[in-house]
Amino acid sequence: MVCCTVTKKRILAVLLFVLAAVLAICGCFYGARAVQASARKRELPIYNVKTDEKKIAISFDAAWGNEETQPLIDILKRYNVKTTFFVIGAWVDKYPDSVRALSAAGHEVCNHSDTHPHMPKLSQSEMTAQITACNEKVKAVTGVSPLLFRPPYGDYNDTVIKTANNMKMYPIQWSVDKHDIRVKNYL
Repeated sequence: MVCCTVTKKRILAVLLFVLAAVLAICGCFYGARAVQASARKRELPIYNVKTDEKKIAISFDAAWGNEETQPLIDILKRYNVKTTFFVIGAWVDKYPDSVRALSAAGHEVCNHSDTHPHMPKLSQSEMTAQITACNEKVKAVTGVSPLLFRPPYGDYNDTVIKTANNMKMYPIQWSVDKHDIRVKNYL
């Protein structure tokens, strides 16, 4: 009789443990679904584009001097590489010949704001003004209005992304950042 009581208690304990585990697992899944269902969808820029082709997209931000611009254009030409340059409007003002050279070499010249601010700190109208001013400067020099916008510092929020989208522009972000690389290392 003692043997049967111990076995029944063990079986009951195991069943209670299994029941508790099943309830915990169901609770976790339900909880995850509840959080997922109630979580606000965050606006995101484009980090990459799915393709079956074996290719990468290379881009550069131009908010610095222009002493390495022509050597970079020459290197890209040597390897038949076309890329996207995200320029700030102030850079366009200072180096219009470099902007023309990028465009003439077949590279895409796109928008990186007018003065390189932290966009999330701006009002929506200030964001629009930053993007518009840069677009106008690029178009005045190249004849083409940019379709891509990269927020300075990679700093964005929902308002930045929605503002770019509302302006019929595609907000772009990098997926791999080799920030310390210098052109002169490859000359």
